[in-house]
Amino acid sequence: MKFESFLKSIVKIENLTLPAETSQFKMSPPHRANLIKLQAERIKKARKSAVMALFYPNTKGETYLILILRKTYKGVHSAQVGFPGGKLEAGETNEQAALRETEEEIGVKQNTITVLKALTEMYIPPSNFYVKPFVGIVEKTPDFIKQDTEVEAFLEINLDNFLSDIVITTKTVIMANGLEVSVPAYNLNNHLVWGATAMMLSEVKDLLKASFK
Repeated sequence: MKFESFLKSIVKIENLTLPAETSQFKMSPPHRANLIKLQAERIKKARKSAVMALFYPNTKGETYLILILRKTYKGVHSAQVGFPGGKLEAGETNEQAALRETEEEIGVKQNTITVLKALTEMYIPPSNFYVKPFVGIVEKTPDFIKQDTEVEAFLEINLDNFLSDIVITTKTVIMANGLEVSVPAYNLNNHLVWGATAMMLSEVKDLLKASFK
């Protein structure tokens, strides 16, 4: 999709009702709803973070979404695909954190990003983070700059490919209890994206499709 056409439609999402868990659960691992209920007290004390689903035109004027492949490290999100973002600093709002972390991790200046909508918060049990996602746009092709300590690589996702159902697949993962389960995933640029990122992407996808009607 040409970015000019994307811009004309994307403004509609400001007035759309969030699909929330209806979208998220399309891509959720098994038993997530029960798990969240069991961890209600832990959620109240969770650390807070914010991420940005950032859309932009490539050099040919086509619409893309930027994701990042995180570095390999001793942590639960090691070598996983996610959105640019991170934890809140003292005194920050969710939106401020999402903008700051986006600039730090991928080099896109905060003052060039237009935040269009806040999405549904999501709790991530393994890391005990409560994450607030945002949808944003930058109207010129970014010159991405990688934060080497956090980011292994960029994944530039073509919008038309992302919106297609052909990218939906499954992945076998080992749960905390040692059991192997099959979870829904997106195959994006030959990377399997599952878990919280896939669930947030599902809400983004449904909002975009609604705005294009």
